[in-house]
Amino acid sequence: MVNYSVLLHAKPAKTLLCLRDGGKTWYASMLTKEVDCTYPHMIKILNDFQDIGIVITEKRGRTKIIKLTDAGEDLARDLEGLMKRLEKL
Repeated sequence: MVNYSVLLHAKPAKTLLCLRDGGKTWYASMLTKEVDCTYPHMIKILNDFQDIGIVITEKRGRTKIIKLTDAGEDLARDLEGLMKRLEKL
């Protein structure tokens, strides 16, 4: 069974929104600083995201670049809309 509840927590949600910024090349260490969590926690978040098919990683040399899949893009856009609606309440 897939654990979809990973998106209902603040740090995974913020990670997803950060990855939506297509102008940046994201690495796990960059996301760790941006989201303000530990590196092991970020790796767990990214592994969970990869398990449900919303991120992919590309290896460039010794580093892994993290990118959203099309499904991840859709989910990030929906999450951003939901957050904007919640702010209006």
